Amino acid sequence: MTEHRDPAIRVVAMPADANSYGDIFGGWLLGIMDNAAGLTAARRAKGRAVTVAMDGMQFHEPVKVGDEVTVYAEIERVGRTSMTIAVEAWRRHRHEEAAAKVTQAKFTFVAVDDQGKPRAVDS
Repeated sequence: MTEHRDPAIRVVAMPADANSYGDIFGGWLLGIMDNAAGLTAARRAKGRAVTVAMDGMQFHEPVKVGDEVTVYAEIERVGRTSMTIAVEAWRRHRHEEAAAKVTQAKFTFVAVDDQGKPRAVDS
């Protein structure tokens, strides 16, 4: 994935999302990434899909208040009921053009029916 792809989500990190040093909480970023993966999974499954796993994240750089956060999501694998989605988060300082990757993870989603039971992705 590169920063020249269409983003799944783009947001600005706000003061409510940060600690007292102005660094954005990792949990906030994880939530944005899960949301991006979920949107991608729901489109592919043509319906509800739920997060069942995520591999470990490693933060490369901090995200600061005011940074633009762009999240890219790409389906890597589709099984009968599940999907693996690679997600990258990039940050760009408010007054700069250059972006830097801050973290990445792989999310696993399962397509579910109205009762929450697994269903075929291609149903």
